[in-house]
Amino acid sequence: MSIVQATSAAMTGDLEELPSRYLVGIDLGTTNSAVTFLDTHKPDAAIETFLVPQVIAPGQIEARTTLPSFHYQAASGEFATDALKLPWSKSDESNLVGIFARDHGTSVPGRMINSAKSWLSHSGVDRTAALLPWHGTADVDKLSPVEVSSRYLKHVRAAWNYAHKNEPLEKQDIVLTLPASFDEIARELTVEAAKQAGLKRVVLIEEPQAAFYDWLAKHSDSWQQQVEPGQTILVCDIGGGTSDFTLIRARAGEENLVQFHRVAVGEHLILGGDNLDLALAHYLEQKLSPKEKLPADRWSILVRRCRQIKETFLGPEAPASQTVSLPALGSKLIGGALQCEVTLAEVHQVLAEGFLPECGLNETPQTRTSGFQEFGLPYAPDAAITRWLAYFLRTHHEVIEPEHRHASGAVRPDLVLLNGGFFESPVLKQRLLDVLTGWFASQDPGWKPILLENQHLDLAVARGAAYYGQVRRGTGVKITANLARTYYIGVGGGDSPEAMCLLPATTEPGQEIDLNQTFQLRVSEPVEFPLFVSSTRLIDPPGQLVPIDPQQIKSLPPIRTVLRARRRAEAETIPVHLHARLTEIGTIELWCAEVGTDRTWRLQFDIRSATQTDVAAHQSAKEAEGMLDESQWNGAETLLEETFAANAPRKPQPLMKDLDAALEMPRDAWPTSLLRRMWEQLMDLETGRTKGPTHESRWLNLAGYCLRPGYGLALDDWRVSETWKLLQGKVVHNDDNCRNQSLILWRRIAGGLNRGQQLALAEPLLVATRAMHKRMNSGGGGGNASTTFTPQQAIEAWRLLGSLELLGAQEKTEIGRMLVDLLGKKKLEPARGAMAWAIGRLGTRVPVYGPLNTLVPKEIAGQWLEGIYRQKTSDRADLLAVMQMARRTDDRYRDLPEKVRTEAAQWLQSKQAPEHWIRIVREGGQLDEEEQSQIFGESLPTGLVLMR
Repeated sequence: MSIVQATSAAMTGDLEELPSRYLVGIDLGTTNSAVTFLDTHKPDAAIETFLVPQVIAPGQIEARTTLPSFHYQAASGEFATDALKLPWSKSDESNLVGIFARDHGTSVPGRMINSAKSWLSHSGVDRTAALLPWHGTADVDKLSPVEVSSRYLKHVRAAWNYAHKNEPLEKQDIVLTLPASFDEIARELTVEAAKQAGLKRVVLIEEPQAAFYDWLAKHSDSWQQQVEPGQTILVCDIGGGTSDFTLIRARAGEENLVQFHRVAVGEHLILGGDNLDLALAHYLEQKLSPKEKLPADRWSILVRRCRQIKETFLGPEAPASQTVSLPALGSKLIGGALQCEVTLAEVHQVLAEGFLPECGLNETPQTRTSGFQEFGLPYAPDAAITRWLAYFLRTHHEVIEPEHRHASGAVRPDLVLLNGGFFESPVLKQRLLDVLTGWFASQDPGWKPILLENQHLDLAVARGAAYYGQVRRGTGVKITANLARTYYIGVGGGDSPEAMCLLPATTEPGQEIDLNQTFQLRVSEPVEFPLFVSSTRLIDPPGQLVPIDPQQIKSLPPIRTVLRARRRAEAETIPVHLHARLTEIGTIELWCAEVGTDRTWRLQFDIRSATQTDVAAHQSAKEAEGMLDESQWNGAETLLEETFAANAPRKPQPLMKDLDAALEMPRDAWPTSLLRRMWEQLMDLETGRTKGPTHESRWLNLAGYCLRPGYGLALDDWRVSETWKLLQGKVVHNDDNCRNQSLILWRRIAGGLNRGQQLALAEPLLVATRAMHKRMNSGGGGGNASTTFTPQQAIEAWRLLGSLELLGAQEKTEIGRMLVDLLGKKKLEPARGAMAWAIGRLGTRVPVYGPLNTLVPKEIAGQWLEGIYRQKTSDRADLLAVMQMARRTDDRYRDLPEKVRTEAAQWLQSKQAPEHWIRIVREGGQLDEEEQSQIFGESLPTGLVLMR
């Protein structure tokens, strides 16, 4: 969590081996990666650049100073045999990284992956899931951001080992770089990518520090004359995907020698060269196609072209103007090409004014949603890098010693180091310096920061990483770095939740913090420890209670666990103290100890569950609902025990009606907290479902109702996991009603299941649906009784399949195609509404909880619309399905063509659909609670809002 992270205890063991011959620095960049090294067997060894061999054209291999971070999967037969073969490969490569992957992929964007590093830090998706390329062609293999990053490193490893057969890369000490602002999960996943590439002797360093280390290495004989105690160095590292700000203080050490301390890092901003490309593409789109948006394939080509246009116009010898052309695609080869002129002034206006505008030092970044959401990445909500920099300097004013603070109330840097491809442009470099100078000119006329020399922006980070490897062995100048952020644990709730400081940013490696406050902790049942982090509140002392201000304190994935007592069934509340420690290798340890005893529990940061973030954020008032009067609960508890306990006399049929009476409210008004408490009681009474089919069907029905929609309340992921472990999709009694209620239960809690569990549920239903589809389309032949449904099971099975949003686009396409074929079959008329409902969920443009990368292609959704239109009759389920599939989102990769959406709106109007549905298709918008419930399939728990 700080500057250096070891991968694991196993990795630490590797580092205790004999020192390796080479110290290797790897910059795993968003746009380009670079490798440097020091040969420690050479006297006075200098940092060298490893030239990486790569395919630059079919049949042509060259070694270059950088490896472009682009991945391309060739189509079968796309190139001649051996055209893509690498020197160390025994066979032709179908997956390429580097120059040719970038250059050729520009014209075939559906097969190319770029910006994997930005996806690695995207907290809104499962970063371990195969989701790239985000809008790939149907036959391309999807990869996770971790796997893509690993493939870049695998290429580097293979190239290195080919050149150093006796000194393989996996045996060398490697320093791998990453943004200072990477969250804890992104750091762990970067290490995981290295492990997958076979590189285990790895430590991490923040890129801005690596850039400054490179400057120190280049000026080893003169830096003492350029830096003096009391000065502040600002490092601005802006690459293809991120903007990173870091402050380093020069302080007086022993004998008044300068010592460097990294004192602050900025928040994670997905804002860099990629955003410039998008901004320019949006501008040129208006000139190329003023009446309508470009289709997705042409838009992708335009974005890649804009990268070249940007580099041309922001370079040192920019032309006055240039013609931009987009080739025709498909059948419109004559007259289909688009062309426009773009001038130097236009490019400067869009990029320099758009990303580095003049602004005041007191200005705050806008928090509106960014317009740049084309590729699914959560780009910074404000594109103005200068506003983010002003905010950074202002909010970190207190890290400077009082006697050195500037009167402006912001950090005034004495020296500035600019790094990253963004600053290859002299225009952008000078613009940032001019804005920075202007902020302090009114109080200090004539003042300007000293710009530190950085001649190799593409190699500085990798060079600094290799130098840091040398520093770790005791040679060179070290930058001292404490925690970059302050960590908190949530305490209390209600209207004004607070957080207690666990580890302040001043914590040093090896330091242990004991919080003497006493907490009441429940053991032998699930508990959640909310965690928070701040990169602006850096001086809160341990134990300090602070309000949770979203502008200053961000939430982290919580620790969710069950702390076991000595006896498994022993549930108790005990007093504990919390202890936290920053280890020597930079990781955080957290544990709690019972007051007055020797019982302790280690709290593990659950990286795995933190990456499983497919479930979309939602809004809910459920935590504030409180609980019912205990006497009311006692009545409900008694009813459940009298129904499902061993030898209980009560029949299960009237249970729901009796619960309504005992709780003095109808079931659709039961608060979420009550529902989850009932679920816990049902789990304790689970053996009661074995008493007979009627008991089991009632138990399944009520358990699913109480846990719906499978998420929304703290620890719901644990509840769903426990339900799955207990039931695994199976029933005790071979009874139609039990099987139907099982299907209903899994549909209700589908949002809390992981992809593997959803696939396990879908497989037998797919087998039966295929059999029914074959039989219906062959005049009654095909299929057998053991692989088909009863009519009622078909209804519930298809509704469940429609709810499994983590299924891949290929599985959804097959299911939807079969249901569209079956939609008009007379024998299936009773299931018609369920089929239409499922088609709508499968083809939706806005999923309820699933990730966007699992949506079926918009072309497929358009075909399903035609299938619904062809039906002789229609009902409300058809209208709902059409609205979901034709809904406008303003994402060109999801939205159906405007002509198709217009036809859908007209069809809905002709069927007297609700006006709001028609407006959502024409203009976009949000669904109300009743509409959400219809899409979900039944009423939602009180206060829960699911939709994006």
